[in-house]
Order: sequence, then structure tokens, then C-alpha cells
Amino acid sequence: MKAFSKRTLAALLAAAVAVSFTACGNSGRAGTGSDSTSEPSVSGQDTEGSASPETPTGGNRILIAYFTAAENSGVDAVASASYTTVDGQAVGRLRAVADMIQDNVGGDLFSIRTSVVYPTDGGELIDYAAREQDENARPELTSHIENPDQYDTIFIGYPNWWADLPMAVYSFFDEYDFSGKTIIPFNVHNGSRFSRTIQTIKELEPNATMVEDGFTVSEQTVDGAAGDVADWLDELGY
Repeated sequence: MKAFSKRTLAALLAAAVAVSFTACGNSGRAGTGSDSTSEPSVSGQDTEGSASPETPTGGNRILIAYFTAAENSGVDAVASASYTTVDGQAVGRLRAVADMIQDNVGGDLFSIRTSVVYPTDGGELIDYAAREQDENARPELTSHIENPDQYDTIFIGYPNWWADLPMAVYSFFDEYDFSGKTIIPFNVHNGSRFSRTIQTIKELEPNATMVEDGFTVSEQTVDGAAGDVADWLDELGY
């Protein structure tokens, strides 16, 4: 009877170990950031204003950060010149491209929010952007990444304002050290494409790996860019 009990106990322990390994394997896949079934946390929309991904750390974790004036334009944001229409819904142009990237690679979205309320009118917005550049301003950020160390790859999206990064994106890179991480840029432009912004990011994050083959799209064609985004990511190996 004692021998039978030992064999029974051994069998139960083996079964428990097998279940444990299976659970660990599933957790590791979820941690790659490519599981599109989990809902990402978007900073600036939770109570603390910080990105807090629901998937566990591990593997090639991806953050898709973006700045769009459309999400920094106050109560009249829907009238912002930075909006486009995708599938019948108004969405900030950079957010639209960020969504397309997430559809292909998963990861967590992060909206760069500031204390500045940007003008909704296109002409006023670009004039305001010029004044920020003249002043070398650093707008205060109101959204923050809770744990940036957990990410391996940072997609960063922004509009081209006067052949430069928006000053809010300078604030973003001032706040975070992405040494050892991979940075992949994407942008929306009105004819100037990336200008010198990729080189600028390399200077701001000299110890990161910069992917210079970024994705750039005219603001007039953002709504139809999903196929081009997918092709670009495929070429990068994502």
C-alpha cells in the first residue's frame, strides 16, 4: 500500500510540473508584445496618466509612442487640422498610423500629452510651432511611461513641423534614456518627409540603435496608408 501511494504521489507531482511549464510558455508568448488580443493601455487616459501595459515583461516588448496636436487641442480637438477620417471616424493622423502599426506588430500605444493646448486651426498651429522652436521650448509632459525599461523597441511618431521635431518630442527624449533600445521613426508630413529629424533623434539618443528606414506619409493620404505600413514593417522583419 505504501509503494502504491508513492507512485500515485509521483504521478501527481509530474502532472503538476507539466501544467506549470505549459502556463509559463503561454506567458512568454504574451510578453512579446505581438498578442493583439490584449487591450493596450494608452497613457493620458488612465487615472495616473502613465502607460501601464497589461501584458507581462519578456521578449521583444514594443512601445508605439506618438505625438499629435489632435490629442493636445482641448475640447475642440475634433475640429483640429491634425485630424483625418479613417473608416468613418475622426482620428489624429499620427494616431491613425500608430494604430496601423499596432495592428501588425501588437505592442502598447502611448500618446505624448502636454500641458499646452495647441491651436486647432492649421495656420495658427504652424505659427505656434514656429514660436516654440524660436524659444527652444520644452512643453511640460502630462503623460508618462510607467516602466520604460521593459521595452526593447520604441516606435516614435510625429508630424514634421518646420523641418524639425515638435518641441514636445524633444521633451519626450529629454525625459527618457533609450540606451540599448531600438528606435523606429514614423512621421506625417506636408511635403518635407523626415527632413533632418532622424539625425536629430540619433543625436538625442546616441546609445540607442536607430532604424533610419522609417515610415513617412503625406498628411493627405494617411487614411489609405494601411497597406504601405504593413509592407514597410514586413521589410523591417516585423
